[in-house]
Amino acid sequence: MGCCGSAEVSTAWTKREWRPLEDRSCTDLPWFLLFTVFCVGMGSICGFTIVTGGAARLVFGYDSYGNTCGQRNEQIEGVRLSGLDHSDRKFVFFLDPCNIDIVQRKIKSMALCVSLCPTEELKTYQDLKRFAMFNGSELCSYELAGHKYPGLPERFTKCPKLPVPPSKPLPVFNRCTPVDISCYARFAEAVVTFVGDNSVLHRLIAGVAASKEIIIGLCVLALVLSMILMVIIRYISAVLVWILTSLVVLGSLAGTSVLWWLYIDHRLYGNDTSTKVTKEGKEEVEVSRDSSQALLVYAVAATVFTIILLLLMLFMRKRVALTIALFHVAGKVFIHLPLLTLQPFVTFLALLLFWIYWILVLLFLGTTGNPVQNEETGLTEFRLTGPLQYLTWYHAVGLVWISEFILACQQMTVAGAVVTYYFTRDKNRLPVTPILSSVLRLVRYHLGTVAKGSFIITLVKIPRLVLMYIHNQLKGKENACARCLLKTCICCLWCLEKCLNYLNQNAYAATAINSTSFCTSARDAFVILVENALRVATINAVGDFVLFLGKILIVTTTAFAGVLLLNYQRDYAEWLLPLIIVCLFSFLVAHCFLSIFEIVVDVLFLCFAIDTKYNDGTPGKEFFMDKALMVSRDDGGGGGGVARRRSSVGEVGPDRGGEWEELQEFQVYYLLVGVLVDWVLTEQSGFVLCLSEDVVLFLCFYLPTSTLFLFVSLLHTPNSAPSAKSAAVNAAC
Repeated sequence: MGCCGSAEVSTAWTKREWRPLEDRSCTDLPWFLLFTVFCVGMGSICGFTIVTGGAARLVFGYDSYGNTCGQRNEQIEGVRLSGLDHSDRKFVFFLDPCNIDIVQRKIKSMALCVSLCPTEELKTYQDLKRFAMFNGSELCSYELAGHKYPGLPERFTKCPKLPVPPSKPLPVFNRCTPVDISCYARFAEAVVTFVGDNSVLHRLIAGVAASKEIIIGLCVLALVLSMILMVIIRYISAVLVWILTSLVVLGSLAGTSVLWWLYIDHRLYGNDTSTKVTKEGKEEVEVSRDSSQALLVYAVAATVFTIILLLLMLFMRKRVALTIALFHVAGKVFIHLPLLTLQPFVTFLALLLFWIYWILVLLFLGTTGNPVQNEETGLTEFRLTGPLQYLTWYHAVGLVWISEFILACQQMTVAGAVVTYYFTRDKNRLPVTPILSSVLRLVRYHLGTVAKGSFIITLVKIPRLVLMYIHNQLKGKENACARCLLKTCICCLWCLEKCLNYLNQNAYAATAINSTSFCTSARDAFVILVENALRVATINAVGDFVLFLGKILIVTTTAFAGVLLLNYQRDYAEWLLPLIIVCLFSFLVAHCFLSIFEIVVDVLFLCFAIDTKYNDGTPGKEFFMDKALMVSRDDGGGGGGVARRRSSVGEVGPDRGGEWEELQEFQVYYLLVGVLVDWVLTEQSGFVLCLSEDVVLFLCFYLPTSTLFLFVSLLHTPNSAPSAKSAAVNAAC
């Protein structure tokens, strides 16, 4: 099941060859069986809640004595008024529906099963008596007779709070809900802390209701803009990338110049005024000196940052052409495979259905278990006790693992379709439905690989979520050292999760190419990424920045259209919430679509690196790549030069040392920038903590990563020296 237990691991790394789309076999079958067993466990939890009555209590409701409404109940030992026949009482009625526990997010009022909800306001106990006598629905506790309501001393504690508001039952969950939801508006105010007035809340809700057609139209606009942007990036990628790169460099130079100008001006102004200040104005001189020192620190930090940025641009200027070419080819992929644009809809639908199921089962678990009497309110509740309480934890792990599994299925599907496109020489002879073929290959051969990769992400994500929960609970209580340690651990786990996500995505692409197991695919993809480390850094830095700006462009365009449309019918206070909803939805849509574009670019790069390494354009070793990629293949990057293409399988080109040195320089500059930014943005007392976080991150994450890169490079280097013929060819090149 593990990496070390795979038979493919025994094969020497230098003898590994890529065989695109040649044969297929099942991969990681034990992990598929484990995932199947886990899903059966998830389904068993749902079955357990149904069998034990938790689902029925949630749907039909139950009273404060443990009786389920709408059915005959059994006696609960130690609970009075339990075991009643409520066959004709199908609705749950709360004596005080506005008595809400904001912390626990539940109604604290006593609940009764009634046969009819009051549709009119009941102001007196005579009205309660009349309602009970005419409708046969008693709204006070079961032991009280309806015709005696006005004169009973218990009426103040066991009858509903007057006046009883008119209510109607919910369509599915059979709860009597007040028609006037003003008390629930107060609950909403407590949840949404920025709303402090009932009138504001009602106006915002009214604005959303009145503008629903415009909101739907703007959401459709964001969807269309996202689909269009994925295609037109192909034609504007070169101009867009160079313009953005130039703007970043010019902005950095301008910001540095302004800071130095402010420092010089402040220094001259300070010197001019210091000669005129008397002894009484010493404090003003000190303030001026502190401001001057702060400006000097800012200017020096900005200068160092600009120099490092220029050096990085100098290192990566030749590799930007590859990013542009990949964006161009990715646009062609979407033209040949237009159904890829539907992949976010399918994934979102699958996630939505699973999340709805998960929430329902979680609610079922909330009404499942043994009856327990609440010591504070005296009401009967159902709670899981003993080993059964771990069912909730099992269910929570299922949320993370299955969600990651669905996202991984999307990555594998997209990777399979892109791999088929890339390694088909004649694009006019592509399969009729390459995406459907990729889905079928995934279901038939590679579900185990997807399950294993998603489980690895789950192992990292759950501890990070736990640490974030602990950090939030201890906010303001822990000391500085504990805060630094917690934040460092969370940051390290976050970085590890991002790296594993990227490695998993490339492992899925390698599996789609070679049909190898997860560990073998991850190892092979990792070797390719190490050989092209600076290319990877350039593509991720420049490409992600371009896609991020694309998301911002879609959001701002949609928001601008929303302002124009909403401003004609609503004032600012009323169309603010609809505009926020539209912006959030447009960013979500843009993120989903451009994430697919990002996956396509990453898979294309892996295919390009493999194609460049094992083919040289000679007969029998023709390139698979597009003409745009063929132009950019000789960009000076590691693993892509002529020497590497002409080396035999497993040989290391002479430029590996330069690639490694540039990678080391890049990481040192990155650490230096992080330290300087922390120095500028924090006070002197907090600088030590921020510096310690940067050093810990460098020692625990970046340095081990670099060492692992070097270790892989050494393992990948053959022991025997290259032949004289190969050496002569390399020297000639």
